[in-house]
Amino acid sequence: LQGRFTKHMGEHAGKYVKNEYYAEGEVPERSVDVELAIKLKEENKAFKVEKYKHSYPNCWRTDKPILYYPLDSWFIKVTDIKDRMFELNETINWKPKSTGEKRFGNWLANANDWNLSRSRYWGTPLPIWVSEDKTEQICIGSVEELFKEIEKSVEKGFMTSNPYKDKGFVVGDYSKENYEKIDLHRPYVDGIILVSPSGQKMVRELDLIDVWFDSGAMPYAQLHYPFENKELIDEKKYYPADFIAEGVDQTRGWFFTLHALGTMLFDSVAFKNIISNGLVLDKKGQKMSKRLNNGVDPFGAIEKFGSDPLRWYMTTNSQPWDNLKFDIDGVEEVRRKFFGTLYNTYSFFALYANVDGFNYSEEEVPVNERPEIDRWIISLLNTLVKDVEDALENYEPTKAGRAIQNFVTENLSNWYVRLNRKRFWGGEYSKNKIAAYQTLYFCLETVAKLSSPIMPFYSDKLYQDLTQATGRDTESVHLSSFPKYKAELVDKDLEERMEIAQKVSSMVLGLRRKVSLKVRQPLQKIMVPILNEKFQTQLKGVEDLILSEINVKELEYLTDTTGVLVKKIKPNFKTLGPKYGKIMKAIAGAIASFDQDAIATFEKEGQYQIQVAEQTVDLSLEDVEIVSQDIPGWLVAAEGNITVALDVTLTEELKQEGLAREFINRIQNLRKDSGFELTDKINIKIVKLSEIEGAIQTFGSYIAEQTLAESIVLVDAIEHSDAIDVEIEEGVNTQILINRI
Repeated sequence: LQGRFTKHMGEHAGKYVKNEYYAEGEVPERSVDVELAIKLKEENKAFKVEKYKHSYPNCWRTDKPILYYPLDSWFIKVTDIKDRMFELNETINWKPKSTGEKRFGNWLANANDWNLSRSRYWGTPLPIWVSEDKTEQICIGSVEELFKEIEKSVEKGFMTSNPYKDKGFVVGDYSKENYEKIDLHRPYVDGIILVSPSGQKMVRELDLIDVWFDSGAMPYAQLHYPFENKELIDEKKYYPADFIAEGVDQTRGWFFTLHALGTMLFDSVAFKNIISNGLVLDKKGQKMSKRLNNGVDPFGAIEKFGSDPLRWYMTTNSQPWDNLKFDIDGVEEVRRKFFGTLYNTYSFFALYANVDGFNYSEEEVPVNERPEIDRWIISLLNTLVKDVEDALENYEPTKAGRAIQNFVTENLSNWYVRLNRKRFWGGEYSKNKIAAYQTLYFCLETVAKLSSPIMPFYSDKLYQDLTQATGRDTESVHLSSFPKYKAELVDKDLEERMEIAQKVSSMVLGLRRKVSLKVRQPLQKIMVPILNEKFQTQLKGVEDLILSEINVKELEYLTDTTGVLVKKIKPNFKTLGPKYGKIMKAIAGAIASFDQDAIATFEKEGQYQIQVAEQTVDLSLEDVEIVSQDIPGWLVAAEGNITVALDVTLTEELKQEGLAREFINRIQNLRKDSGFELTDKINIKIVKLSEIEGAIQTFGSYIAEQTLAESIVLVDAIEHSDAIDVEIEEGVNTQILINRI
């Protein structure tokens, strides 16, 4: 099979069917396609000749056109069992479901008989011997059967001796040493001649078995079933598989052969759960190939970033069954944002735990006796345990990884650790401080366990660094028990309260950024419309936390926004379109006509019902977008059903307090740069400026308290080489000198 025309083609004999098969420099001016078209026209046998562009399969290795040959083949009659195959497929948990129902399901529903034979030189032989007149056939089912049939052939005189007996092969001995004496592959079995029941010579069909047959039989063939380990398969101890994973291109390959053989041999599925992997593409969405030079060397990426960041990126970037647009910059982002945050969180814990000698030898502080912030993070951690376990049990590692990442970056580091820093700094080794250490330790230990299936090396290092210091457990994280969900530690109301605090804080900080107001600059007030009594109670419970976080002095609860906030509402076409396509325009008009009372009711209730085109339409908040207009001296933001208005007016007193906080920041930086200990007392000298004198005089005690200063002195000048020039705010520069006492 060379891709050339045979001698029967006359003047075209020996020519390649496609010009791409010629060697460089030997390509004829006209391809055979063109020559045939010209010949037909010259003989007046062509009605019309024209070029027709269409897709054509090319070899993925050589990029040359693929040629198809009609050959005689052996088939397995799959059409007789395709209905049963379809029924069994509906019991399999496919990820994604659409691949099982549509791509694979449709393939089974329209399945043709399985072309089993292949023309190759070496491989697993088709174990079928056929008589010379093609009237008799025998299919060999074991080496023992073949051994016996060869003995019959020797007796008949068709073979001079039994080659397996000559090599000392012992039937029934399944040892590796015994089977290494013989070779059952082609071409070594081609010389074996058998005898038919009627006494005719029988030779083996030269075809091989499709290698996918071997792959499909793998689950039980690897156990040498049915000759050994029969009970493992028959009693379903080893089969079917709980889980398999392969590329989506195996729908007609391995997935099919596993399923077809499982149905035919055992009337069973071959696997209970399956992830049909998508492809790894380049960042532009193109297939990676040597020809396009757009591939990424995995070993180079591992060498540069580590295997765990690479694994985490690929797992959390997209679901395993979706195609992944691989961007190497994304791996760096994961390493920096997630791994870096987790490392910094552990480093913070280790720094102060070592200072205080914490080793978890103290009696466990009961969770119900710990501060609310501890109970919140423990509640959230237990919710995370449940979410991760559910996701992994349902073969959704992306969801699990993203949940862990969000917990670490947004809740553990950005909220819990940041809000509790002072509990770890200095002070007595009190019950409150021990509770903080135990809480953060438990969170880090649990995160290590939860993340271990996705980042096995980093999690094991984190786990052992924790446990070896405390002696609680010196084994690997991979030998520890997976965390157990404890419902009694979950407080959903507390989680909701803290989520409100996080959301309101985020919205206000966003408004500050909008007008370039630093967080160190205090502001007077925020206003929050009250949706219902529960929301007011929850907001009240985190009021102090919010005000501290956003550096605002007062929170006003608005029970009536009339005359204060003006809101606009518009439809969300992404959610409404698929549900109400035909009447979408009418729905949009109805929503646009909502007055302020209707919008307020909608926000409060979370749902709204309208009549459009003689049809009842039930709206939810996700079906609309509600925005608040800014009012003079205020900035307004809305997210979901929460609205916040921020007073951005700066009084002279607020400005002075802001300057005081800037001074605290600069002095703390100077302490750090000077290598002072956290507990060192200092004296401060500051060069006078009219812009800062009021702030120093009014808030001097506050500055001293925050910086551990015994004295703060305003001077006309500092004649000392250690004095540092600092910028307090744009255009306001002075000198500061700090001395350790």
